[in-house]
Amino acid sequence: MGARFEELAWRETPIGAISLRRRRDPALQVEVYEVKLDDEFLMSSLFPVAEIELARLGLAPLPGGDLDVVVGGLGLGYTARTALADDRVGSLLVVEAIEDVIDWHQRGLLPFAAGLADDPRTRFVHADFFAAAARDGFDPDRPGRRFHAVLLDVDHSPRNLLDSGHAAFYTPEGLRRLAEHLHPGGVFALWSDDPPDPDFERSLAAVFATSQAHVVPFANPLTGGESANTVYVAQRAD
Repeated sequence: MGARFEELAWRETPIGAISLRRRRDPALQVEVYEVKLDDEFLMSSLFPVAEIELARLGLAPLPGGDLDVVVGGLGLGYTARTALADDRVGSLLVVEAIEDVIDWHQRGLLPFAAGLADDPRTRFVHADFFAAAARDGFDPDRPGRRFHAVLLDVDHSPRNLLDSGHAAFYTPEGLRRLAEHLHPGGVFALWSDDPPDPDFERSLAAVFATSQAHVVPFANPLTGGESANTVYVAQRAD
């Protein structure tokens, strides 16, 4: 395949073999970066719109500045990079369960995420987001620390999970634990590959003062049509 395809990184992990690859799309004439877990595609640089909107929609309701933000799931870095583009963000804690993904960014393998790893506001934490949410929080150096926003993009959706052990997080009880890690008025935002889920919307409404499911459409260059993701935004009472 020559220069049209390159596997940039590969490693076996407890949840399967994860790989980062770059290919040249001859029809679109662009470099495409893709992440796979075994034979399943997790993310592609062709479809960054909803990951970007996760940060924008999640931070939009917050007043003031010097915001402390958590990003759960680093991936290709679009959500984290977009959060840093907001000048109100004072610190960004990125919680990622797969150490290799952090390494990709620290090695500069993703040119569109340039500056993320080097920004003094950024700190990477190699940890299980869901375990941290259920216990003492996301900052191992400051147990119980609260944040202004938590932006999550790990599972495909609240129903379509990468690991069945994540299911408890999406229940009212799990969301209440998550809300304890937010300041009053803090925001939880979640990316989903599925349409809005009424059951999950009811779970959010049972915990947060306000919640909304935003449908985010985007052009799909593979089909020539339009696709959509969902971004849920929920906010604690002040």
